[in-house]
Amino acid sequence: MFSIATVNVNGIRAAFRRGMDAWITEQQPDVILLQEVRANDDILNGFFDSDWHLVHEEGAAKGRAGVAIASRLPLQGVRIGIGPEAGRAEDQIGRWVEADLDVAGTPLTVVSTYIHSGTAGTPSMDLKYAFLDQVTTRLGELRDQGGCAVVGGDVNIAHRELDIKNWKGNRKNSGFLPEERAYLDRWLGELGWVDLARHFAGEVDGPYTWWSWRGKAFDNDSGWRIDYQLATAELAERAKDAVVDRAPAYDQRFSDHAPLRVTYDL
Repeated sequence: MFSIATVNVNGIRAAFRRGMDAWITEQQPDVILLQEVRANDDILNGFFDSDWHLVHEEGAAKGRAGVAIASRLPLQGVRIGIGPEAGRAEDQIGRWVEADLDVAGTPLTVVSTYIHSGTAGTPSMDLKYAFLDQVTTRLGELRDQGGCAVVGGDVNIAHRELDIKNWKGNRKNSGFLPEERAYLDRWLGELGWVDLARHFAGEVDGPYTWWSWRGKAFDNDSGWRIDYQLATAELAERAKDAVVDRAPAYDQRFSDHAPLRVTYDL
């Protein structure tokens, strides 16, 4: 069995200060897909010993974005960023990284992505849609290559009403706009990717992966399901379960996101 976890750490230093290392020790993931690292390479590497292999791209702005992959297996190849190779916009840096692994003879591509949050009615939504267009193109390419691949990360879109507690109050807000949700429709429909958390949970509310730090959102489970593991059909057939590692209590969280962990038979 092979375990892959994805988690937006909301700053790697803060996450380890709040107990992320205890979660790693308890759950023993083989691969961790990290978002919002908010640190440089030296700082990130300092939290993982020599048993781990890492690839990381910092965000262009200090203290913002940043994605990484930490793997107990060697990285056979890495690719950073999507879209045009030259002249990548600053807002797209630190949002996409890929690595190829060999898992007991099975080739596996893993991706960590952090998609823009955006604000409805502002230029930030144009940046988000531009990046979503590039993600769509890359998902098509990965699908066409065949084999096993998983894209994990903070997509900053709740796909359906089941994926957000207060969906009625957020119909005009970024993260639940019809135009955003249509991207997931295409990824899971035309492109054939499988939303593993929804596949295993069935038609139930959530399980949510993000709750505001403010108020009683966590205690009332008033959250959003915006963290995903999307698998190719070949890999989805090997998925055995998907679990959201929701902390037992508000003060035991190491991030405002909970890890999404999937076990595969590889």
